[in-house]
Amino acid sequence: MAKVLYVKANPKNNEESRTFRISEHFINEYKKAHPEDEIIELDLYKENIHFLSKEEIDTIMSKDKSNLKDHPVLKYTYQFAEADKYVIATPMWNLSIPAILKAYFDYITVTGITFKYTENGAVGLLKNKKAVVIMSTGGEYLTPPFDQWDFASKYVTTMFKFFGVEDVSLIAAQRLDIIGEDVEKRVSDAMKEAEQLAKQF
Repeated sequence: MAKVLYVKANPKNNEESRTFRISEHFINEYKKAHPEDEIIELDLYKENIHFLSKEEIDTIMSKDKSNLKDHPVLKYTYQFAEADKYVIATPMWNLSIPAILKAYFDYITVTGITFKYTENGAVGLLKNKKAVVIMSTGGEYLTPPFDQWDFASKYVTTMFKFFGVEDVSLIAAQRLDIIGEDVEKRVSDAMKEAEQLAKQF
C-alpha cells in the first residue's frame, strides 16, 4: 500500500479553483485505479502554515531532531518524508507559486530528513518516489519563448529533485485568462491528461 500526500495551495474551494478541478479529478481517478492506497490531503490554507521564526529555524537546524516529530513545523517535514507519492496542486501566481507553498517548502527542506549535506554537496534522501505537479496558468508560460518567465513549475520540480524525487510529471492548464480562449476546453483537456496519468502513477 502506497501513501500519497496531496498538497493543495489555493484559498479557493474545489469548485472555484480550476487547478483543484483538475487535481480532484486526478485524485478520484487515482483512487479507482489504486483503491488500496492511502490519500492524505493537506490543504495549506487550512493549516497553520506561516513564515518561519528565528526560534523555529534554530529548532529545525538542530542536529538532533529525532524527538521532534510533533513539532509544529517538523511534523510536516516528517509527514512529507514518510509519503511514497506526491501530488501538488497550485496555480501560477505572478509567474511563481503562492507564498504559502514557498513557506511549506521552507518547512520540509530540512537536513537529515529530506536531504543531507556531504563532501560533494547536497544529496536528496527521498529516493524511489514519484510526484505530479498540477498547475493552472493565466497565460502561456510553459512553452518557449515565454518559459523563461516560469518560476512556478520549475521551482516545484527542482525542489522535488533536490529531495531525490526524480520521477516528476507536470499537468498544466494554460491560457486560462486569455481573452477569447476556450477555458473549459483547456481545463477539460488537462483533466483528460490527469485521468490517464492517474492510472499509472
